Amino acid sequence: MKALKSLVVSGREVLPLVEGGKGIAVSNGESSGAWAAAGAVGTFSGVNADFYDENGKFVPVVFQGKTRRERHDELIAYAIRGGIAQARIAYDMSAGQGRVHMNVLWEMGGSEHILHGVLEGAKGLVHGVTCGAGMPYKVAEIAASYGVYYYPIVSSARAFTALWKRAHHKFPEWLGGIVYEDPWLAGGHNGLSNSENPEMPQAPLPRVEALRAAMRQCGAPEVPVIVAGGVWCLREWDDFLDNPKVGPVAFQFGTRPLLTQESPVSERWKKRLLGLQPGDVLLHRFSPTGFYSSSVKNQFITELCERLEHQIAYSSEPVGEHTAELAIGLRGRKVYVTPIDKANADQWIVHGFTEGLRTPDSTLVFVKPERAEAIRRDQVECMGCLSACNFSNWAQGESGTTGKKADPRSFCIQKTLQNIAHDGDVETELMFAGHNAHRFASDPFYDNGFIPTVRQLIDRLMTGD
Repeated sequence: MKALKSLVVSGREVLPLVEGGKGIAVSNGESSGAWAAAGAVGTFSGVNADFYDENGKFVPVVFQGKTRRERHDELIAYAIRGGIAQARIAYDMSAGQGRVHMNVLWEMGGSEHILHGVLEGAKGLVHGVTCGAGMPYKVAEIAASYGVYYYPIVSSARAFTALWKRAHHKFPEWLGGIVYEDPWLAGGHNGLSNSENPEMPQAPLPRVEALRAAMRQCGAPEVPVIVAGGVWCLREWDDFLDNPKVGPVAFQFGTRPLLTQESPVSERWKKRLLGLQPGDVLLHRFSPTGFYSSSVKNQFITELCERLEHQIAYSSEPVGEHTAELAIGLRGRKVYVTPIDKANADQWIVHGFTEGLRTPDSTLVFVKPERAEAIRRDQVECMGCLSACNFSNWAQGESGTTGKKADPRSFCIQKTLQNIAHDGDVETELMFAGHNAHRFASDPFYDNGFIPTVRQLIDRLMTGD
């Protein structure tokens, strides 16, 4: 493998290794501080981060508001408080080494307010902001106003060009780098566009070369491209090193940092990672954001897939092939479906899937009564964690709604991510992971269930493995 060269990131020379930010409480001050202390770049999540009382005890998030808007405002206050807490922990742990970044999702509820709140409350503690999950046009302006570098996360040259031409060109001196996140291999939410086939992955090298070409054509600074998604060991990325078409490059690791001593995920989560096999991570579109995302196939994902299998189209009046009457709901209101779908629905009902829930696409999904009750309860208890939510039809605009029906084919992402981050069941909650997570089971570094410290992992990465 070619020699790794240190790079200037957020104003300091560091190892070209970056911890990927993972939402809620999965990348926190302890994990990111350890990465920075090792001379690399740590990234804590600014997405509803944990905070603590005066005794250092974790404070669970409990919403008091009676309306979605009130709970949304509470969520923003919690997020700011938690982000500041994690920034302080990371800064203290870094001991003046490396760099500390904060990761936010542009489509999270109140993202602008949270960015302002954390950067104001943690001045001098955060060196960079990474931001994706949407088109973060304003992140450059916000970061620059606090003297903090910004790192937009993109999955294509086209996305970068749109960001640069519309907004980011006004703040070139604070562009710290571009995170290229492979939309087929990354964990969590993925940036697949409507023109890209989720089942036909493209090689990352030509896409990164195209990104660098677009940066140069736009006149952007020659800052590092941080390659993310599918990065396991660096010897597999030798073609990116000393490549003039790529330019200065660093590598971001999202999945491997989960399995470290400093990682805050539960022991059950870590054990589950060690046992994953090829094909155990699914690229799907269940997320209430509407984006594709990648997560471990478990009971949570299986149940969501089951909802799609128990789905039929309906109309309120007999039309075309929709001639068979079907009574749904407590009032037995009639809708019309095809005779074949009527026969399928009758079979599902016999097997206990008696609740037909309407979707925004004029379809019905059939679920068991207890699942229907849980879906409705979660929709009612929505706390506005996204700028717009398909599941609950919340939107943070003045109307407070997307104007569409709430979609029972999705789920409350805030609830399940809080649960799994705080020792929830890894089978019944959403468990994000990258598509290389199965390599924990075959990589000799993790033989006999070995879980390294962050520094041990970084030392290993620097060898190429």
